[in-house]
Amino acid sequence: MDAAFRNSPLSHRRIATHPIASAMGAEVSDVDLARLDDEQFEEIRRALYHHGLLSFRGQRLDHGDQEALTVRFGPHGVDAFTDGVVGHPDIQPVVREPGPELPIFFGANWHTDSPFLPQPPAISMLRSVEVPPYGGDTLFTSTRLAYERLSPGMRELLSGLRGLYTRAHLTRAKEQWDDDPSRRFDLSPVERDLTDATSHPLVRTHPETGTRSLYVDVNYTIGIEGLHRAEAAPILDYLVRHTTQPAFTCRVRWEPDMVVMWDNRLVLHQAFDDFAGYRREMYRSTVLGEVPR
Repeated sequence: MDAAFRNSPLSHRRIATHPIASAMGAEVSDVDLARLDDEQFEEIRRALYHHGLLSFRGQRLDHGDQEALTVRFGPHGVDAFTDGVVGHPDIQPVVREPGPELPIFFGANWHTDSPFLPQPPAISMLRSVEVPPYGGDTLFTSTRLAYERLSPGMRELLSGLRGLYTRAHLTRAKEQWDDDPSRRFDLSPVERDLTDATSHPLVRTHPETGTRSLYVDVNYTIGIEGLHRAEAAPILDYLVRHTTQPAFTCRVRWEPDMVVMWDNRLVLHQAFDDFAGYRREMYRSTVLGEVPR
C-alpha cells in the first residue's frame, strides 16, 4: 500500500477503531460518549487527529450531553449561519422537513466549516436524531493526504501563499431566494457582520500533530492574496479537483443516534439534497479553532 494511505488504526486500550477507508475516517465502538472517562476521551482525541473523522453509532445524547462532549475538546466555536436551540445556544439545528428539492442546499459543495472566520472551527460534531431511509449521506475527503500527494514543485509553489475566504456570495444568493418567504434562510446578525474576505495560509499546519494539509474549498475560497483573480483561479481550481478525487474520500451513511466528529484542519465534507419527501433532523456543534498557521 502507498505509504501516504496510512489510515490503519492506532493501538488503544479503552476504545476500538475500525477504518472506513484507506484514505481517512474510522468508526469507533465500545464507548458511550455520554459517560467518557479521561482515558477514553484522550484515546478518542488521538484517534480523531489520526483518522480525521470518527463515527459513533448507538449514542443517545441530548443537547446537554453534546455540549459537554464538545467543550472537552475546547471552547465552543462561532456559528455564522444559524442560531442555537432554545436554552442551548451552541447547539445548532440542522433540520430538513419533507418537501421538494431546495434551490439552495446548505453544504451541497465541498467545503470546510467557516474558513472566513479569523479563528475557524477546529472540530465539528453532528448528531443525528431522525434520518431518511436512504439518501442524505455525507462525503469527506482528506486534505492531509491531498497535500502529501502533491508534487514537490507544487508544494514549493504553495509555500507562503495565503488564500482569501468569504461567504458574502452565499449570503447574497440566500437573500435573493424570496419566492417563498416561509422557506427563506434567515441571516443571523453574526453572518451579516462577517462578509469581508479573510486570508489564511493555503497550506496549514495542525497545531497538535504538525501535519500539513491543504486549506482550500469551492464554497468559500475566492482568491489568493497578491494574485490577480485570473492568476489565482487555475491554481484554486486544480487544488479543489485534486483534493476531492475519490481516492482521498470516505462516505458516512447516517442512521438515528449517530455522532460524527471531524477535524476541519484535516478534511473537507459535502452533503446531498437527495432525500426530498423525508425528514432529517440533526444537531451540530463546533470547537473554536486557532488562527491558521
